[in-house]
Amino acid sequence: SSSSSSSSSSYSSFDVEVQVNDGTKNVAVDQPPKELSSYGLLIRKAEIYQEYMKQLPIPTQRGSVIPFTTWMGLGRSIKQLYGQPLHYLTNILLKQWDHSRVGSEDEHRPLDIIVHPCKAEATVWLVEELHRQTSSHHHMAKLWQSDPMHYAFIDSIFPQL
Repeated sequence: SSSSSSSSSSYSSFDVEVQVNDGTKNVAVDQPPKELSSYGLLIRKAEIYQEYMKQLPIPTQRGSVIPFTTWMGLGRSIKQLYGQPLHYLTNILLKQWDHSRVGSEDEHRPLDIIVHPCKAEATVWLVEELHRQTSSHHHMAKLWQSDPMHYAFIDSIFPQL
């Protein structure tokens, strides 16, 4: 399974190849801007992204206990351990959870002392499942439109399905 994304002054392109069981599903958008507005293209990219994320199974076998000091750190470890991306909305949520700790009395305590690592990982996977299965591509396109750096929260891990 592979993905590439490129753009030039005349075309924007977003290709995703997803292997489902024995068949392969290719999805590609390659439209001149005059045929598809940049927001229309963003909606299409979000739709392709959401369909791809829906295909990824949530791991049922947990590895070992993952030590972590921040939510984003836990997310990085989960991605590495399971070889899966986390949803854009999950990555944003983990960042928000880390920011919400700033100014608290426990701000500098490692999170795995406050929240048991197994509970924390289970929470991340529950949130991930909700984002993969229920998120609207229209909602994501609006978020992406308002954040020119949105791609920084889209993981470039493409596992075999």
